[in-house]
Amino acid sequence: MKKLILFLLPIFALFLISCGEKQENPNDMPDLAPEVETQLIAKATSLFGKMPDVMPGTETDTPELIELGKKLYNEKALSVNGTQNCNTCHDITNGKAGVDNKSLSDGAIPGTKGTRNSPTVLNAGFHFVQFWDGRAKDLQEQAGGPILNPVEMGMPNEAAVVKAINGIVEYKDLFVKAYPNDKNPITYFNITNAIAAFERTLISRSRFDFYLAGNKKSLTNKEKNGLKLFTEVGCITCHSGHQIGANLYQKMGLVKPYENTKDLGRYDVTKAETDKYMFKVASLRNAALTYPYFHDGAVEKLEDAVKKMAVMNVGKELKAEEVDQLVAFIGSLSDFNLTKVKKQ
Repeated sequence: MKKLILFLLPIFALFLISCGEKQENPNDMPDLAPEVETQLIAKATSLFGKMPDVMPGTETDTPELIELGKKLYNEKALSVNGTQNCNTCHDITNGKAGVDNKSLSDGAIPGTKGTRNSPTVLNAGFHFVQFWDGRAKDLQEQAGGPILNPVEMGMPNEAAVVKAINGIVEYKDLFVKAYPNDKNPITYFNITNAIAAFERTLISRSRFDFYLAGNKKSLTNKEKNGLKLFTEVGCITCHSGHQIGANLYQKMGLVKPYENTKDLGRYDVTKAETDKYMFKVASLRNAALTYPYFHDGAVEKLEDAVKKMAVMNVGKELKAEEVDQLVAFIGSLSDFNLTKVKKQ
């Protein structure tokens, strides 16, 4: 056995090294000059920084709590008619990037739909607030929303949720293990707390992260040119930090108004005139996999989303080759394992 391990170690090391390697692309652009790439990496590191290894709030997360949260994330008894779970709209199975890829998600009750596009759950715990309008401060508060929302999972109240989970025998032991100090551990607070603990494990890693870590071969030349363009045309005004966004609110249609004027965004929460059409800036991590785009899911293709945002929020008409390069860079932000699944 020891000999087998010694034999496999070099192979495993080679696999890790090759994870960030770019694919050969005969249609790729010329190499960046060494000094240009050195400056680009330094600038990108300054703008975006290193992806943290863990999400905020993990200090008290135990394996038992995470296991319970994972089961609850996939529990259809949390919906009014037993047809939906968290994963229905935030799908993390079979290569999905934490979304259902629908403009508006279907509710548990036939004929109902959500009012905004379901964002990805991947990396969500790194966001400065939850929901497009920021009405939840953290993952736990967010987890409790859809369960009680009449056009989403449709449960009438917290007591009904607790009753449903209490009625499933296997949960009794799981809750005792996750909350050993609670006399009555099956509570709505603990349900949402456990779901949040599981969601804090959903961290994605991309070829872009490998690039910032020093592997220059992890990006194609087109992706590198897209990164360079991204830092130059105004994208970084909103899309900065290790989530490439998700750290501030911004007006949808800062320069040119967005067509959808019905959704007032953060104004619905604050009633402040200055918050009309303000939304949480989306993280661009996994954006190539989380179509359709914007808070209303109105744009199907990433190319069109890039062009529209450039006009609306930067005031710039991009050339076709610029859009192509920016889309290529955004593609490098996709989770490495998910893109491998897509290729299979």
